[in-house]
Amino acid sequence: MRNKVVLAYSGGLDTSVLVRILTDEYGYDVIACHADVGEAKDHEKLREKARKAGAIATEVVDAKEEFATQFCFPALQANALYQGVYPLSAALSRPLIAKHLVAAARKHGATAVAHGATGKGNDQVRFDLAVKGMAPELKILAPQRERNITRDAAMEYAAKHGIEVPTTKKSIFSIDENLWGRSIEGGVLEDVSTEPPEAAFAWTRSIEDAPSTPAYLKIGFECGLPVTVNGEKLSPAKLIAKVGEIAGLHGVGRIDLMEDRVVGIKSRETYECPASVALICAHQELERFTIMGDALRVKSQLDQRFAQLTYEGFWFSPLRLALQAFNDSLAQTVTGEVTLKLFKGSMRVVGRTSPHGLYNHALSTYGVEDRFDHRAAEGFIHLLGLQLQEFSRQHGGIS
Repeated sequence: MRNKVVLAYSGGLDTSVLVRILTDEYGYDVIACHADVGEAKDHEKLREKARKAGAIATEVVDAKEEFATQFCFPALQANALYQGVYPLSAALSRPLIAKHLVAAARKHGATAVAHGATGKGNDQVRFDLAVKGMAPELKILAPQRERNITRDAAMEYAAKHGIEVPTTKKSIFSIDENLWGRSIEGGVLEDVSTEPPEAAFAWTRSIEDAPSTPAYLKIGFECGLPVTVNGEKLSPAKLIAKVGEIAGLHGVGRIDLMEDRVVGIKSRETYECPASVALICAHQELERFTIMGDALRVKSQLDQRFAQLTYEGFWFSPLRLALQAFNDSLAQTVTGEVTLKLFKGSMRVVGRTSPHGLYNHALSTYGVEDRFDHRAAEGFIHLLGLQLQEFSRQHGGIS
């Protein structure tokens, strides 16, 4: 009796070929598993393609709401931006896909899971570590990494074995997309001195083509999570899509980053992340309005660690879960609305309201309503500088 393996299946060239390679050359019965995180693929066609490629069963999961609530929103609470720029769209989807690989493996009694990631990218790390974190007993197979299968070799293999794959014409770019963002790689983008062409973008308008009138985007939060867009209450996945549609229309969300991959390679990465960029901007502002300064300073450091952990594949780790618990605790006061002004690729906060806002007009104003005790500042400064004063007295001043 043959062992079973669950393959992360996209329906593209690489994973379609891997179904047959795992069946014929590795000796497994293959269960194809696809978790839909917002890439808008036909589920029935995916099942049929997997069957024709040789899969004995196919699991297709509509995971958009799960992705939004259990992956995107925790990252949003952490204001997670890798290297201060990238909202981790692809990185967030990999642990979710791995979660469903493990679930399918247990359902079908599989002894292994497999993916089509290469040996120099980030995804191999994310898939492998997610599986190790959830199901260390499962074997992990990565034929692309083990054999370095080129696109041309994959096309030849598909033709030889009668495997239905996308058009034989080589795509200009390699695309990966989900609710949180769109990754664009390859082609002229590998020349780091060249501006990304308009052909690379699909979700964001160019500055030239964006509307000539500014738009206002009001995002409402409850306990750190977005719930409304311009007053309309939406499910998490639909809310992300709506924010992305509005921000993208105004040219917001394009990212061109020299990125440090997990394996140590520098890579030029191009993204479109209109929803995540706008939501993180609004969320950060509401935190500044409702959370004490000392907590914000600590949180900013932990947010960077959260992003690093996610990027490097440690989503299912005790530290990442502990950081989320910290964020959940602080989020209890992060309720209110933030207004963003969008215009020709620019985005800025222009208003905020909250029942928990820590701004006190009577303390902040320099006008006639000023209620701040200015005389108290002298004693505060004396105590604050006391140790500096004594050190300087002992050592004859500091220069």
